[in-house]
This record gives sequence, C-alpha cells and structure tokens, in this order.
Amino acid sequence: NHEHDFERRSIITYGNYAWVYYYMDQLTDVQTYLDKLERICKLFPNASRHSVMTSEIYGEKGWALLNCTGICYEEAKECFLKALEEDPDDTEWNMGYATVLFRLESFLGTAENLAPSKAIPQLRRVLELDPNDSVAMVLLALKLREVNEGFTLVEKALKISPNRPYVIRYAAKFLRKAHAIDKAVELLKRAMAITPDSSFLHHQIGLCYRVKLIDLMKYPGIRNAEFEARTELIELCKSHFEKAFLLKKSFIPAQVDFAEMCLMNQEQRKAEDIYMNLLKLEHTRPENKQLVFLKVGLFEMHHKKNDLNAADFFLKGMKVQYKSYDREKCCKNLEKIMQRRLYRNPRDSIAFGFLGSMHQLDGEKQEAVECFEKALRFNPNNEEYLNALGELRLTI
Repeated sequence: NHEHDFERRSIITYGNYAWVYYYMDQLTDVQTYLDKLERICKLFPNASRHSVMTSEIYGEKGWALLNCTGICYEEAKECFLKALEEDPDDTEWNMGYATVLFRLESFLGTAENLAPSKAIPQLRRVLELDPNDSVAMVLLALKLREVNEGFTLVEKALKISPNRPYVIRYAAKFLRKAHAIDKAVELLKRAMAITPDSSFLHHQIGLCYRVKLIDLMKYPGIRNAEFEARTELIELCKSHFEKAFLLKKSFIPAQVDFAEMCLMNQEQRKAEDIYMNLLKLEHTRPENKQLVFLKVGLFEMHHKKNDLNAADFFLKGMKVQYKSYDREKCCKNLEKIMQRRLYRNPRDSIAFGFLGSMHQLDGEKQEAVECFEKALRFNPNNEEYLNALGELRLTI
C-alpha cells in the first residue's frame, strides 16, 4: 500500500519532469518520465496511457489554485471536493477544503459568506483527523464567536508551532481583532524576522498601528505628545501598507489603506495618484472593484468637494452586482447626495435620474419608473432617461 501511495503521488512529479524536459528539448529524458507515467497508469482501470485523475491530482490542483488569486478559489473548492469523494479521511484534502471555505467566507457577498459557516465544522473535522494541526487551530479561532475558545486554540497553536510564520500571522490577526494589539505586533514582528518579504505581514502590522491611531484620536492626551504619537503612527501605517503592495502589486486593500493614510497626512495628490491607478485595473474580484469605487467616491465628496463626480463612482460601485457592505455604503452615500440636491432644488432632474438608476439596479422597477418620469418632467428630452424608462416599461 505504501508503494502504491508513493506512485500515485509521483504522477504529478513525473508529469512535471516530462514537461520541463520537453521544453528543454531533452527528448530522451522526456521519454523516461513518460514511461514511468505509463507504468503507473496501468495500475488504474480508468486511466489513459499517460494520465489519470486521482484524489492526489485533484488535491494538488486545489492547492495550486489556492496559491493563485481569489478568482480561482471556487475551482479550488471543487477540486478538493472531488479529492474527498475518493479519499474522505485524507487530512491534507480536508485541510485544503477547510482553507478554501475559510477564504471564500471572508469575501463579502459570496454564497459562502451569506450562508451559515461551513468552514467551522470542516476545521473541526481536520482537528479530529489531526489534533495537532496548528494552522487549523488558528483559522478556527478566527471563525469562532467564542473569544475564550479562540484564545485557547491560539495559545495551543503557538506552543505547537512557535516559529511557523503561517500560524503566527493568523494568530496575530486573531489578537488584533480581540484588541490585544501589542501582543499582535510582537507576534507579527517575530514572523517578519522569518519571512521579511511577506506582504500579508506588512499589511497586518499596518492594520495594528491603525487601530492604535484610531484609539489615540478617540481618546487624545496631552496635545504635543498626541501630535507626535499621531505623526509616528501615521508614518508606521504608511510604511507597512506601502511595503505590502510593493511586494504584491495586486494587493488592492493595502493600496487603499495607504491612500487613506496619505489623506490623513494631508498628502492629497499622492492619494489621488493611487486611486487613479486603481481605477485602471480590470481583472480583479468584484469586492475589490466596489471598494475602489467607494473610496474614490468618498475622496471626491470629502476632499475634492465634487458631489456629482462622487455620485458617478458610487453608482459604479452599485453596478457591480455583488452583495457587500461596500455596495450598501455606495448606495447610502449616493442617496444622501441626491436627497441633499432635491432639498435644495425639488425640480432637480439629475437627482431623480440617479435615484431611478439606484432603484433599477436594486430591482425596484416601479420606484425606478416614478423617478425617471419625474426626471423627464424637468428634462423632457434626456435620451438616457427615455431609454431607461422604455426598458423598464417593457419588463413591468
């Protein structure tokens, strides 16, 4: 059995070697590994000459997809499920499935986020199979609402794996959420000594310093001392957020956090440059698009004092069909702007047009019709409103 398991797991390795040697034009070596694959594949009744789909193939593919962007997580989940169909008690595939559920549930608006957590029972399943899995412990601690059990799991995980960066960083994230900020920073710095180029660690340290900054602003002390502490914390936040996205160009939340620190430090131009670059991104998750539209809208509203530009960005955030807190914030801010315009001018066609678009995006067709009719009453030749009204009437 041990030899059979070894050969099953060797399929991926031999296949990779065959591809590498093929691209190196070393055809003799290619044939050597194809022969090895052919010999192993004969052990499986449903295999082709050089390939077979086993739990190992599905599981390894799942882990590979988990190392890619969040767009690949749904496919990773399906891979782990297929691996578990064949081998339901395999600890590695159970942990892979738990990990992808944990990540998908962290994305606001996903089906996994909106439903009761499947990650919690799956992580408990991993700990049944391997009671010393320290990564499962810290992930479970983050998912649990019971803080005391969470602290127990984190302490146990750190005893088992005191120098494992992956464990340390999630333990620190738990401590930050539990408002044990100094302990979280201490852990993150320990992990940083092991993996100094981790964008995640830099971002987490920046978030810890931001909590300290917010607390300082809520409860200010002596004026001069507070100013110095505030300046120092802003610079620490900026430094770590900037390192995070320089190490990982696709780390959009880190860029947004950096821009907000720049605004707090009166560096409006630097923040605007960040936002303009983020608006150019195309291939990114929907919650990241909504986050960018929301933050740019708030920037236009509060810093550039341009409510109409802000409204355009809030509406773009709403058009990303993805249920999230950021979409709700876009909606509330857009409605606030339009109600303010109508208070100043009850005949404002632009305000009614925006409100009509909001209702239309939320599926409130009758309310949308009423708003577009009011918009056309005060701007009768507007093609955008006429087209929107025509489309709505066809669907009612």
